[in-house]
Amino acid sequence: MNNDFLILGKVIYKEREEYFGIYREDRKRHIYVIGKTGTGKTTLLLNMMKKDIENGEGLAFFDPHGDAVLKILKYIPKYRLEDVVFLNPGDLDHPFGFNPLEEVDYYKRHLVVSTILSVFKKIWKDAWSARMEYILQNAVLTLLEYPGATLLDINRILSEDNFRKNIVKNLKDPVVRAFWENEFEKYHFQFRTEAIAPIQNKVGQFISNPLIRNIIGQAKSSINLREIMDEKKILLVNLSIGMIGETSAQLLGGLFIGNIFLKAMERVSLPEEKRQDFYLYIDEFQNFATESFINILSESRKFGLNLILANQYLDQVEESIKKAIFGNIGSFIVFRIGYNDANVFFEEFERNISPENFVNLPNFQAFAKIIYQNKPQKPFLCQTFPLEKEPEINYVDEILSYNHLKYTLPKEIIEAKIKKIYLSQNQAGIVFCRLCGIQFRSESGLEICPDCEKRGFAKGISLKELTKKDLIVKIKKEKENNKRVDLDSILEKLEKDENK
Repeated sequence: MNNDFLILGKVIYKEREEYFGIYREDRKRHIYVIGKTGTGKTTLLLNMMKKDIENGEGLAFFDPHGDAVLKILKYIPKYRLEDVVFLNPGDLDHPFGFNPLEEVDYYKRHLVVSTILSVFKKIWKDAWSARMEYILQNAVLTLLEYPGATLLDINRILSEDNFRKNIVKNLKDPVVRAFWENEFEKYHFQFRTEAIAPIQNKVGQFISNPLIRNIIGQAKSSINLREIMDEKKILLVNLSIGMIGETSAQLLGGLFIGNIFLKAMERVSLPEEKRQDFYLYIDEFQNFATESFINILSESRKFGLNLILANQYLDQVEESIKKAIFGNIGSFIVFRIGYNDANVFFEEFERNISPENFVNLPNFQAFAKIIYQNKPQKPFLCQTFPLEKEPEINYVDEILSYNHLKYTLPKEIIEAKIKKIYLSQNQAGIVFCRLCGIQFRSESGLEICPDCEKRGFAKGISLKELTKKDLIVKIKKEKENNKRVDLDSILEKLEKDENK
């Protein structure tokens, strides 16, 4: 079978079994997988990802549980190690950088603002107001014109007069500038305080969380989402709610997914045949589904972005997004579900499958309604595959070490940089650099020497100088536990990349 056809399972029909699957072109219409916990939907996603990875496809996987994304790492073949981009927000010692405000084209800024506000609105839906949206919209539009700005600057532009005025006087957008000069500056003190207090309170929750602050507080993103899609890389994001919390997972997941769609839209300048297919897997997608998700479902296939969505039941999904699912998704795979959902799919499957049949399905059996060669097929009963036995040799350690070095910085560097920017008073004195250990006089109170700071921020981390000592210690411990890590080859590869 060629790479344009993905096998999903076996058809069960009158004691006769045949394989079934879906063609590449039909995957452009998206796939929706639904089923209760333990029925087989995550295993199906893992099998699909495993085949995509083996076939050299590009994909992203957002996992709010954390188990599946760690499991798929064990199935990465050796020839795709360098394609893996593994992001783990829960790793406090090695934060990656993600700045949705970074280098946005003037005529696309409104799309970025819409994406960011839709994420905020989902998270703060109980406190959201038209006034909050209006002020936030102008704040984000302003920061998009300010080089090096991050989401941490939202509260600064609202509360620090000098910071705001220095930015506003250089704004090119006349409408946004008029907001600050003709409206905001003329707010009565009490009115302004009441208007910005809810924003400061909500944004402040993120700023006060070092996990989020060290990620979104970096001016330079660690990864290039457009490059990941165009070069068919494998983006794996561990958004374990148990590790980072529900709100943090929703914020990062919503911003990432929204930005993937924006980067996919940039492909409009490419001929359609040059838009590489990229598969976006989202488990428990309702956690990240904002208002902009409706546009993603209806528009993304034009740009080679193909969705595979999964969750447990329909009531988890807002009504507008539910309508978008049934209006835009071509293929459905339904594992065991409850009676309410069974009645919905009874109608969706043209009354061919009774609600009782949906409710009583055994594990790893499902009813499927698949697009086949651009034509919808009648629903049928199918059996999905169990996950293959884990390979005896895996490359998890190599992948994690490679990603630590290529896509993250030590938290000391990030925290020092943020401290330097956001704290107005620091103590000077003789200190030891946390990274190289030399003694130096710090005028700002930072515990990072000028040489390390220059290397760390100007060109990304200088691998041997800044991290090798720490990495060697960790890898020695791993080797003592009989884990396979090839430090020299990792460093050699990264140094080649750094010197390009």
